[in-house]
Order: sequence, then C-alpha cells, then structure tokens
Amino acid sequence: MKLWSKGFEPDKMIERFTVGNDRELDLRLARYDVQGSMAHIRMLESIGLLGKDELDKLLKALGEIAEVIERGEFVIEDGVEDVHSEVEFMLTARLGDIGKKIHSGRSRNDQVLVDLKLFMRDEIKHIAGSVSRLFDRLQALSEEHKDKLMPGYTHLQVAMPSSFGLWFGAYAESLVDDMRMLAAAYDVANQNPLGSAAGYGSSFPLDREMTTRLLVFDTMHYNVVAAQMSRGKTERAVSMAVASIASTLAHLAMDVCMWMCGNFGFVSFPDELTTGSSIMPHKKNPDVFEIMRGKCNRLQSVPNEIALLTANLPLGYNRDLQLLKDIMFPATTELIECLDMAEFMLAHIRVNDSIVDDPRYDYLFTVEEVNRLVLEGMPFRDAYRKVGLEVRDGSYRPNRSVDHTHAGSIGNLCNEQIADKFRSLLSRIM
Repeated sequence: MKLWSKGFEPDKMIERFTVGNDRELDLRLARYDVQGSMAHIRMLESIGLLGKDELDKLLKALGEIAEVIERGEFVIEDGVEDVHSEVEFMLTARLGDIGKKIHSGRSRNDQVLVDLKLFMRDEIKHIAGSVSRLFDRLQALSEEHKDKLMPGYTHLQVAMPSSFGLWFGAYAESLVDDMRMLAAAYDVANQNPLGSAAGYGSSFPLDREMTTRLLVFDTMHYNVVAAQMSRGKTERAVSMAVASIASTLAHLAMDVCMWMCGNFGFVSFPDELTTGSSIMPHKKNPDVFEIMRGKCNRLQSVPNEIALLTANLPLGYNRDLQLLKDIMFPATTELIECLDMAEFMLAHIRVNDSIVDDPRYDYLFTVEEVNRLVLEGMPFRDAYRKVGLEVRDGSYRPNRSVDHTHAGSIGNLCNEQIADKFRSLLSRIM
C-alpha cells in the first residue's frame, strides 16, 4: 500500500527499480521520522487541526513506536514504500482515523528533509566526537615525543630535522581545519525545512517557528522553495567535510605505511596489530593503514559523486535525490570507522627515538650549520656556500643539536594554542 495510492498498484518491476535500497536505508531515519512527527503534531494541535485528546493519543502511540525503534525491532514491511509510510500505517492501525490526520500540512518532501537534517546533524556530532578523540590522541603523542628528532623530507629527499612531536602535532592541527569544514556543514544542516511541504508551502496557518524550537534547530529555511533546494546542498556540504577529514587520514595512513617500512623504520606496532605474509616469515604488513588509506581516498570522491547526481536537476523535488542516501549513509559510517581505528592504532604506536643517529641522516643538519654561521655574523649566501662545499668535498661533520624556538617549531609546538582553536570549533557542534 502507498500513501499516494489512488486505487491501483504500480507494476512490480517499476516498484523494485524506484524503491531500490530505500527500505533498508530508511531504517536509519526511523527515530528522526518519529521525532519530526511529534513536533509536527504538537504544532497542528496549536493551530486547531488536532484536538488535545487526539494529540495525546498520537504522542503516546508515537512514543511506543520510538521504543520499538530503539529496541531494534522496527521493520518496514513488504509492500510499504518507506519509513514515513510505515510510521503512518502503524499509527492508523493503532488509532484508526486519528492516525490519518498526522500528515496535514506536510508532504513526504519536507518530511524526509527534516528527517535527513536531524540525521545529518547527529552524524556530524558522531564524526566530531571521533575527530576529537583522534585529536586528543595526536596531541598527547606530540607532547610525549616532542624531544625525539626524526628526518624531515621535501621531494621525498632528506631535508631538515623534524620531530615526532612536530609530526603528530601537524596532523592534530590539520584536523582543526577539517573541524572548520565540519562546523560549517553543521550550520547548513541545522536549519528547519518542516512546513515547506512539497516545496511551495501550505494554505494551513503552520507555525514553523514552533517546530523550529521543538526540534532545536538554530534557524529555519524561511523560503519554502529554498528549503527544498537544500536537498542535495546539505549533503554536499557534509560530504565536503567528510572528504576533508578523509584527506587528512589518508595522508597520515600513507606516512605510517612508509615509516613502518624497513628502509625507514621510524615507527612500529605490536605484532597483533599487523598482518603477515603466507611465504615470507619476517613480514609485518601495515594492512590497517593501507585499508584506511584506500577507504579515505574513496571517501574523497563523495562530493564529486553528489555534485554529478544533482548537477542538472530542475527546481523542486526530483526522485534522483533519493539516491543521495545511497551515497551519504555509508560514507559517514565508514569515516567514523576509520577515525576510530586510527585512534586505536595510534594508542599502540612505537617510535624509534634514535633514528637520526644513523649516518644516512647526517645531511639533515646542514641548514642548522648554515644558520649557526649566520648567527655568528657570516652573510647567509657565504655560509650556504661554505657548508655546500664541505658537503661536496666530504669534510662536513654534523652537529646534531637543534635549537628551534619560534612558534610552531620543534622547540615550541604551540599545542595548547592549537587545542584552543579545536575546542572553539568543537563547541559549535557539541
């Protein structure tokens, strides 16, 4: 049975094609559909479209459905098109004609919009929580290993001294920029579309300010057409934040894969967190970080996928938008899994704190020698030439002491200032 039924049922092949994975995906929206419906009927009662006794019965029945959902027992039955239909049919089965009144003043268009806004708002909070835990881990590692030098590279060639504190701290601050994207996406999602109906409003005197308050939205999409236009735009904003975080994680995963390699040997993990080879008994493979890298590289394609799906749609609702759920729902889940796995793995990372003692890294310290000569009064170009000639003729001998004091350098990581930036952004979401 369909909410839009006019006395006929569609061809089964048509139904399978148009419904697609919606029944499975909609299960994730069920709690939000009930939440949105509760706000909507409270508003309907306030404008006289429901009686107080009807409201009480509907709220009680919706509460019971919410409990079924929380127990994991909610299902969308065969022949029922989507979560909205299932909830309304359940209400009608319990309450009769009262259940049919719940849809006054709204369309499935604004109903799914509010469900998705509430869903994405929660998903962003979950992502932010996982990002926060990884950020804290990176900052703790940065402080723990701040005095342990490691090679720095440009063009993948040995360049200048870095430190494990600087390396871990760099990814922590990179997450700050990602959190800016996530906070912006939260602002986009945190707007109430309920009351826009099919995209052109309603002749009922709907109190949209009331539903905005009840659903704890920061504001509303005022223009009803703009509210419908936010379908796809909201997902795109969230997907860009997802891709930004995924980019940071993919970069970190690549670093770890390299640093675990025997040619580098900068970091290692307990045996039980690595995998082996079927024929090479010495192998300890970074499979976790390779899978993480692959998943995060794939996640970076999500904004483009959404852009292509929505690129040439005409104004108003189009069924193409249903496919956004196929893209976004797995993406947020996969990102959270990658973030949590990264935090778990880094809790067990071991660093090689004597790596720069290896003679292959002697040339890391040439710039330090140039700067030392400049501080003693030699012009920079003369100092550069002097050290360059020593490297060329083999007389250069490194001084492995490093004295960096400016903000953000090896000796002054500014981790507390970075944490302040992160906490400020996190507070906009949490």
